[in-house]
Amino acid sequence: MPAYLLLFIAAFGAATLLPLQSEAVLLAFLAEGSHSVVGLLFVASLGNILGSCVNWWLGFKIEHYKDKKWFPVSEQQMLKAQTVYKKYGNWSLLFSWVPVIGDPITLIAGLLKENFARFLLLVSMAKIGRYLFIYLAFSLF
Repeated sequence: MPAYLLLFIAAFGAATLLPLQSEAVLLAFLAEGSHSVVGLLFVASLGNILGSCVNWWLGFKIEHYKDKKWFPVSEQQMLKAQTVYKKYGNWSLLFSWVPVIGDPITLIAGLLKENFARFLLLVSMAKIGRYLFIYLAFSLF
């Protein structure tokens, strides 16, 4: 499987509610050194942003899915994310990159009918920022 496709799948899956680690895949390709850094950062960011968009859509349509056995967010996680989102508003989307809480926040944004353009802007800033930080930290070592 080509490197960029593998990275895209890992980043997309990690942003949806699947337990994947895109950071490890990105770091492996950065360490290998045979791929464009800009290309890797672009693909990882794009996959992660699109995965968060899936969460927003699921949240937007959650009434149809929340009682399904396969639905990966517990009632407790949803209530916690709703509390954070209501307390901090759409600015909480800047924490969409944080493991464990980030994915439910993007889902809750859809549930609370957050404007999609604003959602996309804030999530993009967070996700791109995270991958840039990972790259900068990697390049220091």
